[in-house]
Amino acid sequence: MQNTTLGQLKTTGYKSRSVKEELRENLITVLRDKKTEFEGIIGYDETVIPELQTAILSRHNILLLGLRGQAKTRIARLMVNLLDEYVPYVAGSEIFDDPLNPISWFARNEIATKGDDTEIAWLHRSDRYTEKLATPDVTVADLIGDVDPIKAATLKLTYNDERVIHFGLIPRAHRSIFVINELPDLQARIQVALFNMLQEKDIQIRGFKLRLPLDIQFVFTANPEDYTNRGSIVTPLKDRIESQILTHYPKSIEISRKITFQEAKLTESQRANIEADGLVKDLVEQIAFEARKSEYIDQKSGVSARLTISAYENLISTAERRMLISGEKNTAVRLSDLAGIIPAITGKIELVYEGELEGPAHVATTLIGKAVKTLFARYFPDPEKAKKTKEANPYTAITEWFTEGNNVDVTDSLTNAQYKKALMLVPNLYDTVKKFHPKLSENQTLLLMEFVLHGLAEYSQLSKNFLNGGFSFSDMFGSLFNAEFDEEEDEDDFR
Repeated sequence: MQNTTLGQLKTTGYKSRSVKEELRENLITVLRDKKTEFEGIIGYDETVIPELQTAILSRHNILLLGLRGQAKTRIARLMVNLLDEYVPYVAGSEIFDDPLNPISWFARNEIATKGDDTEIAWLHRSDRYTEKLATPDVTVADLIGDVDPIKAATLKLTYNDERVIHFGLIPRAHRSIFVINELPDLQARIQVALFNMLQEKDIQIRGFKLRLPLDIQFVFTANPEDYTNRGSIVTPLKDRIESQILTHYPKSIEISRKITFQEAKLTESQRANIEADGLVKDLVEQIAFEARKSEYIDQKSGVSARLTISAYENLISTAERRMLISGEKNTAVRLSDLAGIIPAITGKIELVYEGELEGPAHVATTLIGKAVKTLFARYFPDPEKAKKTKEANPYTAITEWFTEGNNVDVTDSLTNAQYKKALMLVPNLYDTVKKFHPKLSENQTLLLMEFVLHGLAEYSQLSKNFLNGGFSFSDMFGSLFNAEFDEEEDEDDFR
């Protein structure tokens, strides 16, 4: 990188490579050395990454096809790591011409005029990545370029001269990776212009045709065509994109958890002062899995991995807010804190008509309930089966206490001591948890005690009602009778 002229560069034996060759040869080195070039991409080791590596080895343009929140853009950005750290270019060139293979009028003229004294500069790989979000208002001028009348007048040139062109994003991405996100949103005529650049290697602007053999690695991202009403990829362009790779959501809670904890932005004080048990972490992930099969949610739109990331951040912040208000120095996440993640869920799901009728907040609470019910069987016996077996039902003493008219309110206004006291009031609740999980810490035991109440409510053996910042548990049948009584009172008032 000490070379500053073309002559000095030639003495080093430097050889030009296309960007696709560069990616290919560097990937070969990475694979032979068994290194990881896509660090931070989790869950694609046996699916997407091998297909992507194959496409790079084949020197293909790539289409990453998948629903939102499947790391498509991140994968494209990480491809930069496979480029050379620095490459030389003709100093002053708008499109970073290769000194040994110039394609613009400026670079060719510089080399013809100055020869080996032509100045060169060095471009870092971080500057060799261009990204454009496709929107209906994107124009040919934005992507390819336009005739600049001011430049033509200033230089006293005709419009037949290459120098009057103001280059767009794609020519300026020469020798780089160029990414177009959400390709179907691009107007068909713009997609045709892209196809022309990929196929014919020329630029056509307002009738002016310029042969410009650009060296670009194209990466496109899109939702599956059948999943979007906003547009589609024109057939000639789709045919010219050699490799189409399907992305997917995490296939297990374990993988989903790794993604969430990698991406969640927590402060050092949150990590140090707020304990989050594995149960609540799994619950957050299970909510997304429940959403991806819910009849209330548009499955064609997808449920982004960002849902669990935002939900987990909200969960920790809900516990932190409670801790700050109560004046305590540390706390543990409770299941009642799940009420605080509802805003993170409602903003990340697209509802179908039935879901709109229910309302986003109700759908979110339903998902939370289903997640609790799904995970409950991993920790405790099924309450429905426990009622039918000849063995002693571990939940009898608990439900009978509520039948006697007692109730428990678990809200974010409770201090740690008050939270413990409220749960310890329920007879046999502590003993039930210890029977099945004897080696837990106090915080974990209290969490599972609350989990039992939530689980029994999901199995319709207790009533669970929302309070401001928490939940209230009471007898199932008593709540039904009270609800009927309240309705009768309302009718009397109306009369």
